[in-house]
Amino acid sequence: MKALVLHQHGTVDDLTLESAWPDPQAHEGHVVIAVKACALNYHDIFTMRGMPGIKVPLPVIMGIDMAGEIVEVGPGVTGWKVGDRVLVDPFDREKTKLIGEMLDGGLAEYCEVGAHTLIALPDDVSYADAAAIPVAYGTAYRMMHTRGRIAAEEKVLILGASGGVGTCCVQLARNAGAHVIVAASSDEKLARLAEIGAHDGINYATDGIMEAVHERYGKPRVWGEGGVDVVVNFTGGDTWVPSLRSLRNGGRLLTCGATAGYDPKTDLRYVWSFELDIVGSNGWHREDLHALLDLVRSGALKPVIDRTLPLERGREAFELLEQRGFVGKLVLEPGA
Repeated sequence: MKALVLHQHGTVDDLTLESAWPDPQAHEGHVVIAVKACALNYHDIFTMRGMPGIKVPLPVIMGIDMAGEIVEVGPGVTGWKVGDRVLVDPFDREKTKLIGEMLDGGLAEYCEVGAHTLIALPDDVSYADAAAIPVAYGTAYRMMHTRGRIAAEEKVLILGASGGVGTCCVQLARNAGAHVIVAASSDEKLARLAEIGAHDGINYATDGIMEAVHERYGKPRVWGEGGVDVVVNFTGGDTWVPSLRSLRNGGRLLTCGATAGYDPKTDLRYVWSFELDIVGSNGWHREDLHALLDLVRSGALKPVIDRTLPLERGREAFELLEQRGFVGKLVLEPGA
């Protein structure tokens, strides 16, 4: 089969398109799926480069999020048959391993997965839309609904809004009736985010995020008004303190990651003086993925896919991912 294989940690140049990689076989309790769509995540960049303290078995086929069709059913599998359309929940909870990192993933024509990871994919949800859901949209759903409890009329500022998690957060906040403010690196991205529901935008390449919030929504006061109700921050790094200083008294900062640095400087005075709540959210649960599929089917949520590419253009997709030169999700189609 064709597969995009990482033989050693490094750069995009260390990704190899193999044309005759061994086909997987369905072992006890497993199935083999023909991968129809595999969405990239920034976690794939971390895996490619290598993460301190995490030993990834090499060579490995990355690709965490995938959807496809069952082509082989292994011994002991019940309830599934060849031809079933499926979405894969990428965290294998029986093995406590992440598919596409510790187990081979979806950047190949075929992939073996545990039957317990499968979710039936309705005919009215495309493979590409389904593949966009688990990591980014599942994480966003849990952060915004289960943990963050976004409510109508709240002013919600979303940093990193043009990526997979961010574009889902925009739609979920808009659906909740919130006033949605987004931060992105270009006017072009802000225009695209306005199309999917943002009410206001901050170009952080030209304007300071905190300064823009203070100018448009007032400077927060300990005993007064000003600021936003919620900041969604999964970047960390230099955005952390400006996020705290953008919140109103009693505001909430939601975080589910730290793509720009996990150990930012902070100022605890803002936390206690303004009685701020910092709410962490970790990944997704299976019920979150079912809820998201229902939202997609109803039309209340539309996965934002910047482009789909064949597996042969996998390196190009990873370069776009590194450069963040897109809005929403990048999807590869190994079976195209």
